[in-house]
Amino acid sequence: MHWLYLILAIVAEVSGTTSMKLSAGFSKPLPSVLIFVFYALSLTFLTLALRVMPVGMAYAIWSALGTALITTIGVLWFGEGVNTLKVISLILVIAGIVGLHFSQEHMK
Repeated sequence: MHWLYLILAIVAEVSGTTSMKLSAGFSKPLPSVLIFVFYALSLTFLTLALRVMPVGMAYAIWSALGTALITTIGVLWFGEGVNTLKVISLILVIAGIVGLHFSQEHMK
């Protein structure tokens, strides 16, 4: 169940960040309200995941996958540029998560 909570936390965080962009600096009411709704949901689900998961691992996955997803949304939906350095950087972020996961497994 903790993995489901973490996935929901990531989806809510990405939705909140997307709402930030759509709010146009808080000038659009609905996306502006959704920022707070989604972030509250994200932190709630992250907190529930932390009942079982190590905090370092959960936060690394939450922040890194959120970053990767929001970068993808920025490129695909908002027309933000993509280049080799951006792609390599995202690969390194994901590699960092994998490294943290294996370091946790090694400590058991």
